[in-house]
Amino acid sequence: MSPTIRMNRIVKTYARGTQKVEVLHPLSLNIEAGEFVAIMGPSGSGKTTLLNLIAGLDSPTSGELEVAGRRIDQLSRGGLSAWRAKNIGFVFQFYNLLPVLTAARNVEVPLLLTRLTAMQRRQRVAAALQLVGLGDRAEHKPNELSGGQQQRVSIARALVADPSLFVCDEPTGDLDRESAEGILQLLQMLNRELGKTIIMVTHDPLAAAHARRLIHLDKGRLVDNVGRAA
Repeated sequence: MSPTIRMNRIVKTYARGTQKVEVLHPLSLNIEAGEFVAIMGPSGSGKTTLLNLIAGLDSPTSGELEVAGRRIDQLSRGGLSAWRAKNIGFVFQFYNLLPVLTAARNVEVPLLLTRLTAMQRRQRVAAALQLVGLGDRAEHKPNELSGGQQQRVSIARALVADPSLFVCDEPTGDLDRESAEGILQLLQMLNRELGKTIIMVTHDPLAAAHARRLIHLDKGRLVDNVGRAA
């Protein structure tokens, strides 16, 4: 099986005034289809930069980056946008839900630019909400939901277009332990039962323990890459 993600000597440099700061040093990494990978490291280690590169939210300064069969380092900005919409599901720490919309309408947002009919969109939204355990909360707005429920809505939104890869940036960072555990079990289910590839940045060792593989970054370098039993 070819890797879902192939990074070959990736470098990411940012300009800071007249200086150039290398955030990621030559980094090579493969992640196979169907893996659940946690990325850990101290603040400033390059975790979020790495996640943004994988998700096509940023481009490497040099090196080769192939994700889901495409050399995304070679895509234009418009090409990256279209590629993300088809291949990537995003889960953020603070949910990023639109407060004036119901849960169902929030989940529907990624489908609005597709060619699906209104009926097809409603069916997909209902199925996604049911899958995350919120079929009975479709008409509730975010302020009527708990933090854990709002994160489940955001996972349903990430899931509704059926992407192959989920990128999760501190998905439990704003939740209490019980709610966090529910979200992590949901991510495990998406990985094991639906075969979704999941890349999760976290500071929490308890969250990282739910992944099948743990990657440690430090100062922009890969310092540990540990597989676990499923």
